[in-house]
Amino acid sequence: MARTATSLPPARRPGSYRVAVVCLGNICRSPMAHVVLEDRVAAADLDDVVAVVSSGTGGWHVGHPMDRRAAATLTASGYDASRHEAEQFDASWFDECDLVLAMDSSNREDILAIGNPEDAARVLMFRDFDPQAERDRDVPDPYYGGDDGFAAVLATVERTADVLVAALRDVV
Repeated sequence: MARTATSLPPARRPGSYRVAVVCLGNICRSPMAHVVLEDRVAAADLDDVVAVVSSGTGGWHVGHPMDRRAAATLTASGYDASRHEAEQFDASWFDECDLVLAMDSSNREDILAIGNPEDAARVLMFRDFDPQAERDRDVPDPYYGGDDGFAAVLATVERTADVLVAALRDVV
């Protein structure tokens, strides 16, 4: 079941809200979610108060563009996938972000291991906002599969981003 707007952590600074989307390497799932969520935020006229960033818990892709299949899937659906450069999540992100969204439970565990106990309230699963999510709230990693896995991630990201933007509207 999707979370409600009251479930979002409060903004650290009035009139500003920063959302981080985090996966393993920051080349597939989190950059796809970053691009779509940023697009939805702009369409909702929230881009002057809501910023979206993404990163990976691992550092082996830092500085690289997103996976070519992820970029092709986004481009085919009308999104701009050209600006992404992979980054790595570290403890400083907790000070900079109001909300940290993990793409799967393993990423969530890695994120929580980096932070302090009080940071845990700002870490949610991306699919906590997915109206079709049931018990398994992981966004499957399409990296080792075919193109259909990237299309499935995009569909998940789009429907989830719509609900998330509605929740963001209530906290900013």
